[in-house]
Amino acid sequence: MAKQEKHLAVALQGGGSHGAFTWGVLDRFLEEKNLVLDGFVGTSAGAMNATMLAYGLHLEGREKAREFLELFWRKASNQAIFSPLQPSWYDQNFGKKGNMDYSFGYKLTELISLYFSPYQLNPLGNNPLKNILLDIVDFDRLRACKATKLFVCATNVRRGRVKVFSLKDISVDAVLASANLPKLFHAVTIDGEDYWDGGYMGNPPIFPLIDGTECSDIMIVHINPINIPDTPRTSEGIEDRVNELSFNSSLMLEMRKVEFVERLLKEGFNPGGKFRHLNMHNINPETDIWDLNVSSKLNATWEFLTDMRDLGRRYAHEWLEVNYDSIGVKSTCNLRETFL
Repeated sequence: MAKQEKHLAVALQGGGSHGAFTWGVLDRFLEEKNLVLDGFVGTSAGAMNATMLAYGLHLEGREKAREFLELFWRKASNQAIFSPLQPSWYDQNFGKKGNMDYSFGYKLTELISLYFSPYQLNPLGNNPLKNILLDIVDFDRLRACKATKLFVCATNVRRGRVKVFSLKDISVDAVLASANLPKLFHAVTIDGEDYWDGGYMGNPPIFPLIDGTECSDIMIVHINPINIPDTPRTSEGIEDRVNELSFNSSLMLEMRKVEFVERLLKEGFNPGGKFRHLNMHNINPETDIWDLNVSSKLNATWEFLTDMRDLGRRYAHEWLEVNYDSIGVKSTCNLRETFL
């Protein structure tokens, strides 16, 4: 018997190469013919994934979206071959669990960034992701998309607040701004404002899906662990955890607000009728990525990316097997236990 049609809006975290996990989740979702993806909000790598998916859905549907997702990650992997952040001999021979580790290259980059900015090291402001995006996406055509909603999150540098670009404003610069790490690249200037990576202010923001879609079910795809098994004791472990905490902080705060609204609604309070009930869902691979340090977010080898993709596919498949019938009916994520 065919499954009942269900609708999801999807929020995608950023996290460099770990975004290939999200690729896998989306790839599996697209196989579900009766699962309609009503909208996406993405930050950094999440913005890249969301852009590929929306453009594919707009042009030819699910299979084209799957094709574009794979094409983007293939091109990103090929481009990384020429990156100075490729693993050194040290990293390749002493990487964790037999996998290439980018710790040495990452630490070297951090050291260099203490003394030199990207404006000195990269005076022309080149960003290899720009050509990859333009090779795949015609942004004029994407702005005409009716198949789904798309929101991309960046951080306004001078004003210190989140900026969400919707479809009518989407451009290659908007997507680049969402993934713009300020120690590596120049700020992206759009309409006189400068932008850095969206993860500083919204990783990802949820409100664009609440305000910008009518979908009552929101799925958050995590790639930054909320919980870890032990308090780090090494300098590297401490730095990794600080990175995870800072890039999760805005999401944790926003989900506290969502939980508060849900409690108000359960008590019968809805001032001005402004609020609506939401079913919240999440996929979080934290138990499988605890051991991946922050430097692995630079690992764009095809083997690593496809391993992450396959992990994402597995998580998505398991979630759908257990929770598909709950979509549109109830939350499968306990907000208090997960975020508060």
